[in-house]
Amino acid sequence: MSSSGHDSLLADWRPRALALESSIKQCLIGMDGPIRHITLAIFARGHVMLEGDVGVGKTTLLRAVARGIGGAYERIEGTIDLMPNDLVYHTYINEDGKPQVDPGPILKHGPELSVFFFNEVNRARPQVHSLLLRVMAERSVTAFNREHFFPHLQVFADRNRVEKEETFEIPSAARDRFLMELHIEAPEDQAERLELMFNPRFHDVDKLLESIVPGVLPYREIAGLAPIIQESVRASDALQQYALALWEATRKPAAYDVAIGNLDMDQLILAGASARGVSMMMRAARVAAWLDGRDYLVPEDIRGVFRETTAHRVFFHPVYELRRSELIGELMTGILNNVPAP
Repeated sequence: MSSSGHDSLLADWRPRALALESSIKQCLIGMDGPIRHITLAIFARGHVMLEGDVGVGKTTLLRAVARGIGGAYERIEGTIDLMPNDLVYHTYINEDGKPQVDPGPILKHGPELSVFFFNEVNRARPQVHSLLLRVMAERSVTAFNREHFFPHLQVFADRNRVEKEETFEIPSAARDRFLMELHIEAPEDQAERLELMFNPRFHDVDKLLESIVPGVLPYREIAGLAPIIQESVRASDALQQYALALWEATRKPAAYDVAIGNLDMDQLILAGASARGVSMMMRAARVAAWLDGRDYLVPEDIRGVFRETTAHRVFFHPVYELRRSELIGELMTGILNNVPAP
């Protein structure tokens, strides 16, 4: 396709993406930030980890996204007795009293699977995480003596951050496969809280989701559009150096005069963001530029996705990792404040 053809295609898709955002915002209050970031993830073809308390709307958000992009939606609950095979096939005794094997949640819809939601993923064992990692990385799985592919698949997972018994921490390799980690919180605005409490419209989720037009974004075409977005949004030399400095600051924050209280910053970082991580950061930033109607990057595009794409890829030494939730936000803010933007 010619350059003008690409421009026309991108111009046609942009209002569709914004229409999806707008329709989801009608169903969820106080989630404009997460909705925008999930829209970025859809077009950057990245998986998303959600974190938040029970009952803040994570499942409703993902059901809204799944309805908006079409395709098949599957959800599975993480439990301590869940095994990898439970994702692939389901065994039971049929009505004739004979054993039967049916495709599990990953295989049930074949290549039409577009959204797979793994709820409370940290309740599942490491063996399950390993299979999920394969599915996320390759969008495929081996079962019944053949390879099954899911070209349209996006994985969303939720981590239980309250209960710690019978949970398994997500390994760094698996976390690095997620484009973003998003924190979903209840609205702080009092008017929004009152709306959620007293407006009956928000009490029936199934009826609420009916307001979203199914398939606003034709899911079969997103994978083909994503690389065109990446190729069409350019980055100046100065912008590239800025992104490089942000990456370096996740590894050596002291070199950029980033300080957190009286901590020894040279002893804080065990590992900074990975090369895959900063590549994903730039993918999301390019989508942000496209949604704003530009074919070039500005610092705000990167700053707007820096925390969500990078924070979960920075690892502290064990003595500090126990205070991660307290320290990581300060670190990300310090980096953004201290690394000069062009």
